[in-house]
Amino acid sequence: MMAHSYLYPSLIPSSSSSSSPPPSPTPVPTQKNLFPILVPSSSSLPLPRSYACHSTFCLRRAFSCRRRMGTASADGSSPSKKSIASSDHLRHVDSMARLPSGAGKITHLNAVVLGEALASEENDLVFPSPEFSSQALVSSPEQYVKMYRKSIDDPAGFWSEIASQFYWKKRWDTQVFSENLDVRKGNVKIEWFKGGITNICYNTLDRNIQAGNGDKVAIFWEGNEPGQDGKLTYSELLAKVCQLSNYLKNVGVRKGDTVVIYLPMLMELPISMLACARIGAMHSVVFAGFSSDSLSQRIMDCKPKVVITCNGVRRGSKTLALKEIVDTALLECAKSGFSVGLCLTYENQSAMSREVTKWLDGRDVWWQDFVPKFSSKCEVEWVDSEDPLFLLYTSGSTGKPKGVLHTTGGYMVYTATTFKYAFDYKPSDIYWCTADCGWITGHSYVTYGPLLNGATAIVYEGAPNYPDSGRCWDIVDKYKVTLFYTAPTLVRSLMRDGDEYVTRYSRKSLRVLGSVGEPINPSAWRWYFNVIGDARCPISDTWWQTETGGFMITPLPGAWPQKPGSATFPFFRLQAVIVDEKGSEIEGECSGYLCIKNSWPGAFRTLYGDHERYETTYFKPFLGYYFSGDGCSRDKDGYYWLTGRVDDVINVSGHRIGTAEVESALVSHPQCAEAAVVGFEHEVKGQGIYAFVTLVEGAPYSEELRKSLILAVRNQIGAFAAPDKIHWAPGLPKTRSGKIMRRILRKIASRQLDELGDISTLADPTVVEQLLAMDF
Repeated sequence: MMAHSYLYPSLIPSSSSSSSPPPSPTPVPTQKNLFPILVPSSSSLPLPRSYACHSTFCLRRAFSCRRRMGTASADGSSPSKKSIASSDHLRHVDSMARLPSGAGKITHLNAVVLGEALASEENDLVFPSPEFSSQALVSSPEQYVKMYRKSIDDPAGFWSEIASQFYWKKRWDTQVFSENLDVRKGNVKIEWFKGGITNICYNTLDRNIQAGNGDKVAIFWEGNEPGQDGKLTYSELLAKVCQLSNYLKNVGVRKGDTVVIYLPMLMELPISMLACARIGAMHSVVFAGFSSDSLSQRIMDCKPKVVITCNGVRRGSKTLALKEIVDTALLECAKSGFSVGLCLTYENQSAMSREVTKWLDGRDVWWQDFVPKFSSKCEVEWVDSEDPLFLLYTSGSTGKPKGVLHTTGGYMVYTATTFKYAFDYKPSDIYWCTADCGWITGHSYVTYGPLLNGATAIVYEGAPNYPDSGRCWDIVDKYKVTLFYTAPTLVRSLMRDGDEYVTRYSRKSLRVLGSVGEPINPSAWRWYFNVIGDARCPISDTWWQTETGGFMITPLPGAWPQKPGSATFPFFRLQAVIVDEKGSEIEGECSGYLCIKNSWPGAFRTLYGDHERYETTYFKPFLGYYFSGDGCSRDKDGYYWLTGRVDDVINVSGHRIGTAEVESALVSHPQCAEAAVVGFEHEVKGQGIYAFVTLVEGAPYSEELRKSLILAVRNQIGAFAAPDKIHWAPGLPKTRSGKIMRRILRKIASRQLDELGDISTLADPTVVEQLLAMDF
């Protein structure tokens, strides 16, 4: 199958097994011709049934949506769920040429308050302007349909064409992918491009330099204080990566070893990630807001050869001594029988000098004293596509963090491709994602996705509202940012602070906005669109997870009208389905559990050291599917609306926090006898943490004790996990078997007191009355 250079103009397809680099790139075609249709116009293949569920809005026919219940009715038909009239179903997509010339400002900004039902928003439509669509990589619903159809009918061919744009020292085996998502058929196993030999660092840096981008800025760095900044071109970034790679090899780090990275958003963070990838070592980045206990747990699980950190960091007006947190974590590890032999420490002079940094001779080494002495050239360690790339720990409902394992080739291809299309990336774009590399967003869409595309990305060390709430837009104007990607939490926070912090800045460079981490409520979406984007920038409201590696459901900004608060439609190859509690797929307009019925290149392969937990958590709840853990609704036009977690994990500002972890931290307090934690709606964070706390006998309720309990959580997990509300609880509602009835606690936390339901089955129904009598 012929490869198309339009997919990645800066990367030249190569199927050669030679170790020599591919030849210089051919001239890049003009942007508007970059994307011919993948499917021949003569194709008359029927659309797969799984696809018809979510994208019938693009078809030139109408149909009745039915629910598959496993057996037919007496007349042979399936029970009807709801019929969709063709006039309603096709009203938005007859022809892009007949759509309005841009949405303009959306009215009734305050029509929907936080938490109001999304259904009332379904008639609000935001159309891309003809000017935007005419230049977009995917410019119409029809083009999306053709591409999606090919990705479903011929996934091997579709992804092979894209993967061929990267450099492979050895091309993958004949079988492009293999998958088993059904535990009834054996162990769950996913493989993409198996047998292909490549290196993601080489494709990120070396290939872009060979394509003529050596002098292009790869990273703009913006420090905590205005005026602190720096930059690295692709050539300069490669040199620094190679120096660190050579140092790591010199101290004994080899292919397959693990390096833990506990750094703030300095340029040294992506440098460290890329250096590990270059030599085939796994990196495990730990968010530099985690406590020493959380850090030590992760170190004990993955047993790294080296820990990389810095002495301190400025976050807003505060100075944090990161090295001291690492020291405490390493001491705890040593007590548990594992010692890390080397702690490589970067001196972050803007935050803390080395003279006041605590030090352990023989273990601690200053980055600046050793790393720059090594060669700026480092040979690449070629790895199999299925070799591990990184571990990233995410919260779980059991209280033990889960080590999500991503491999090299599929992740590389998927993150690069999703970045390109979801943001409609052009080589002239300046891209800024506000996420930290301690989370998956920072892995996929700060480091790997942008740099694989030859993009210029911004790395920002500071707080988004420091020194005031206009800092983001000051940075946007300074660097002429065109693509801006952030979390709904930040949008709501800035929305609360007022328009004046936005409108004092130009923001004229912005072209596409993005949202990540949690569902964005429609009123915040409207404010983001109207005020931040001046009613001219499409919003890529992306749904994905640590486990998925990349976007799963996302707008393609030039392709179709958007609905405020909806993630729109699945990305290529993704067969997203909604199932009921019995695991039966529901078609058409419905609500239920969001599952995926096939594999995709960026999928995680296992949980580190615990494949049984991997299967139990993600593949056993609904047999034959990947269970996302999220609830979802699909409206009559096929748009997907994410409704949040359905398990005991709370999504706070896009950070997944296990309730068991918070409960464990609370109970560690000497005056706490028992605790139960639930999520509740928070106007800024999306979800907040609501803790019901039962004290030991005789302990008095007090404001000082409340603060002490919150501090216990901050110290053990991190500030981002601190409870927003402590509700004193003389007792907790439990069944006779001792199970806490969290359903009742959630109703109390959300003030839905008239919806408590039947409480007669509780071991002590009077507990509910006691809880309600306590001061909220």
